[in-house]
Amino acid sequence: MPAVQTRQPSRQPSFFPQTPRILTQRSAPKGQNFGKSRRPFGDPVADPKDDPYFEPPPVTNNVNLTLPLVSILPDADTRIAQSGQLVFHSVGDTGGIHGDDVQRAISDAMEAQITKAGDGAKPMFFYDLGDVIYFNGQSTLYKWQFYEPYQYYPAPIFAIPGNHDGDIRVRKGDPIDTEPTLYGFIQNFCDTFAHHDYPYRDTMTQPYVYWTLETPLLNIIGLYSNVEGSLDARGTNEQQAWLEDQMKNAPADRWLLVTVHHPPFSLDSSHGGCPDILSALDRAIEKTRRIPDAILSGHVHNYQRFSRKVGKQTVPYLVAGAGGYANTDTLMHKLQRKAGQPIKTPFTTTLQDVTLENYNEDNPGFLRVTADKKHLTFEYFVVPFKTPTSVSLFDSVTV
Repeated sequence: MPAVQTRQPSRQPSFFPQTPRILTQRSAPKGQNFGKSRRPFGDPVADPKDDPYFEPPPVTNNVNLTLPLVSILPDADTRIAQSGQLVFHSVGDTGGIHGDDVQRAISDAMEAQITKAGDGAKPMFFYDLGDVIYFNGQSTLYKWQFYEPYQYYPAPIFAIPGNHDGDIRVRKGDPIDTEPTLYGFIQNFCDTFAHHDYPYRDTMTQPYVYWTLETPLLNIIGLYSNVEGSLDARGTNEQQAWLEDQMKNAPADRWLLVTVHHPPFSLDSSHGGCPDILSALDRAIEKTRRIPDAILSGHVHNYQRFSRKVGKQTVPYLVAGAGGYANTDTLMHKLQRKAGQPIKTPFTTTLQDVTLENYNEDNPGFLRVTADKKHLTFEYFVVPFKTPTSVSLFDSVTV
């Protein structure tokens, strides 16, 4: 079958000069599908999809999609003012459909960091990067995949949805799913009033499935990248416009983080980075001239830290999707290999301004984020499969 060349639109704004790459794609008669083309080695972004599957999220009547941390933790501002810093945990892909042993081990490790730290260094909350419940986000599975594994975690838990939280397609072997998209997530994270339906913690009262958490030191803009990695359906821009508004009006004296389940960059051999999300973030940067201080994602079941030169700023793009779903080494997503050899870091990708600085494809783990007025630090802790109590610091970067 003859190959055809198509030029992919630039995935970077005008002030990031980058020559669009040439993609080699196979043409096929209508109705035939012979698999996707393998990405070139070192390419951190997958090919765009013509028409990604999209489940419209429920309509919200809440025009103010922000949540001050102090509304959940009344003493939060006081604690932050006294210590001069804010500490929290983050990781994604936590749903324990295969068993919750790894999810519990990570929860125990995060709990230990709270109970053993001094008052000023205690992580104040856990921020889940999506795929809270596998495989279709059913509300009936929250007890086993969420409330039980985190029953001893002594702090609030926030979240953004992942593709499995919003996907309602029933695959072979899946339980029958009669709930609308995001039903379980909204019932447990976007409750109008906190309810005590389970014995361990109340439901969370986030304003919507995409929302902003406000704190004295940083704002976290949480996005919903739907089922196949797009903020909005083709021809619409509701979430994109909201993102740009949030970035434009984010306080200049606070750190700005953006969280989104599908990562803009990934060198794993299964997924790759999400081109629609990369484009959405870059359009927002271009329009608002506000550059996030870091991007946090899940979806890929491993840890990767990229650095990207954005104007005069170097921005960390972190993938932390080894939060418990992958409870064996075989379920971890491995990175591309050349001649069978693993990537050596630092590794310059096919995008010259994007470098893979570090990665872990062998064991689960979680992030601890520390912010003060001058520094923003990301630490990744590994919780080994074989010895889950041997938690260790694997990687660290400070902005």
